[in-house]
Formats: sequence, C-alpha cells, structure tokens
Amino acid sequence: MMKIKSLTIALLASLAMAAGFNSCSDDEETGSVANNYTIYQSAVDNKVIANKKHDKAILLVAFGSTWQNSFKAFDKTVEAYKKQFKDCDVYMSFSSAICINRAAAGEHANDKGEDKAEIRNYYAPNFWLHAFGSARYKEITVQSLQVIPGEEYSRVINYIKDFANNSLGDLNDQYLKTVTLKLGTPLLNNTDDVAKVAKTINKLCSSEAKKGVVAFMGHGNPDSYDTYKANVRYTQLEEQLQKINKNYFVGTVDMPDNYKQDVYARMKEAGFEKGNVVLYPLMSIAGDHAHNDMAGEGDEYWDAEDEESEDNSWNEYFSHKGYKVNSHMIGLLEQEEIRNLWIEHTKNPVELEDYYHSMYPED
Repeated sequence: MMKIKSLTIALLASLAMAAGFNSCSDDEETGSVANNYTIYQSAVDNKVIANKKHDKAILLVAFGSTWQNSFKAFDKTVEAYKKQFKDCDVYMSFSSAICINRAAAGEHANDKGEDKAEIRNYYAPNFWLHAFGSARYKEITVQSLQVIPGEEYSRVINYIKDFANNSLGDLNDQYLKTVTLKLGTPLLNNTDDVAKVAKTINKLCSSEAKKGVVAFMGHGNPDSYDTYKANVRYTQLEEQLQKINKNYFVGTVDMPDNYKQDVYARMKEAGFEKGNVVLYPLMSIAGDHAHNDMAGEGDEYWDAEDEESEDNSWNEYFSHKGYKVNSHMIGLLEQEEIRNLWIEHTKNPVELEDYYHSMYPED
C-alpha cells in the first residue's frame, strides 16, 4: 500500500505542508525555505490578481493527486463550480504536501499512454487564503473536497483559523474583522448526507448490484487519527446501501476492522462466496490508492505467503478468493450526481464568524 507509516516522515510532511512546498529540492537550508515560501506566495498572488473578477472567492481543497485522470477530475470540478457560482472566482488547492511536491515534479509525466500526467502546480490553502486577503475579497468560501470529516478536514479548518487570526501578522486587521468566511463541509458530513449519497450511488450502480457484489474502497483514518470519529460514516453508508440492495459493501484502506478481509468476511456471512465483484474507489478522485491498493494487478500486488497482507490489492485479493473482479477507475468528483452533493454543501455553508474572536476577544 502507498501509505506513510513512519511518524517521522509524517511529521516532516506536516512541516512541509505548513511551508506549502510545491517543488522537490534537496536544499533544506532555512534561507532556501524562506525564499521558496516567498516565491510560492508571489506565484499565487499573481494568479489571484490575474483572475479576480468578483468580490467573492471559492477555494476548493482536495487532499491531492499526481495522476492525469485526477487532474482532469479537478479541472472538471472547477468548471462545474464556475457554472454554478457565476458571481464567484473559483480556485483549486491541495492540502497534501506530498501530492503538491510530486505533481510539480511530474511524478507520472513519463508514464506510457495517453494519460501520462502533466506537470502541475497546486499550492497549499494558506497561500490562497493569504492572496485572497491581499486582494480584499469580501466573502471567502472554503469547500472541503474530503469524503468524511476526518483528519484532512481538520487541517482545512485549521488553515481557515490561521488566516482569520492573521497567523503571520501581515494582513490588514480591519479587513479581517469584516471579511465573511464560510466553510463547505465534506461529502459525508452527517447522517442526512449518508442517506443522500447512498441513494445517488444506487442510482449509478443499481444495474451492477443486481448482478453481484459492488464494493467501495474508502480511505478511512487509523484509530489515532479518527478525528470527529468520522470513520463511522463508512459503516453508516454500507448500512444505508444495504437497505436498498444487500449486494453493496463498503471497506477502507485505513479504518480498523474494515479492511478488505473484513469486507470479505461480511460478504461470506451474507452468502456471497462466488460470482462478480465490482470495485469502485470511495474517494474524490481515482489516485494512488485506486490505482494501487484497489485495482493493482500482478505479482507486485499479491503476496501468496500472506493473503491478509495490507500490500495485497483488493483486485488481487478478491480474484484469489475466486471472484470475477472488475475495477472502475472513476472517482466521486467525476460522477456529476455526486459532485452536485458537494455543490449543495457549498450553497449551504457553515459561516465562521467566530474564528476571529481568539485574536480580538473583546469584540
């Protein structure tokens, strides 16, 4: 699996994200970091200056990806937002420093075939929010493109808090007192969202579910990172889907007791011991996890000595269990009906007027 397992690596990634790195460099000198920060902020400032047409801005925040199909999905999402919010300027951001770095380095630019990735510069949310402040947007909506309100969503909130409280001390305080900040919540923010998503998924997958198992692979959070106890949304989604059709199952990459082998155990208990299994990523885009953890094919993705290994892909795992497996490399943002559910959240955002009080408690 393509996961960060080392706490040290995770910490370094967090520090890089705070700086908003978007290029790969071996130079770790403090002066270079400061210079890079200035370069990135200048690049984003220039983008905002060139594209500002309204007094309202929407910042879409995804975890990120380095695959061309994902870039296309993000492009399509930006265009969909521009059509829906004609009085707003729409921008795209990544919250993952690793994805920012690798997209800028063109990780998949040398891949064979039509879908080899372009080199793309996606900047961290802090740069965009600072540029919005400098451009004096009167209203800023940050839309989380996360699926559940977990660890990555908490980072999105912290970016907004840092901006509202002028963490760098170089924005206009009077402006920050008057700007309206809004937050669009993740796809599965509450139980009502779960019911809507289940209904929409069935609309898209009902024909396949009539022929066999349709299993969705979400990301999930390890117990130590289960912010807001958001992992429960995957369980709730499976429950809602199975109210419609017992052939639906939902598992994850990282949620304890909901890995592929747990999905398999539930399938067997329900009597599905053979037949078709269709796999979909329950993620905003079909990125590394979808390409590798879900749909990976061949010996690279199968350890015969340890069938339960986390490095075994879902495709190989279920194939070796005797099922006929078909993987769909399509993320949730590529499904217009599901993308529209995110847009609903943007139309009905949470207003964040209280985030400024910690800096000016007397107000």
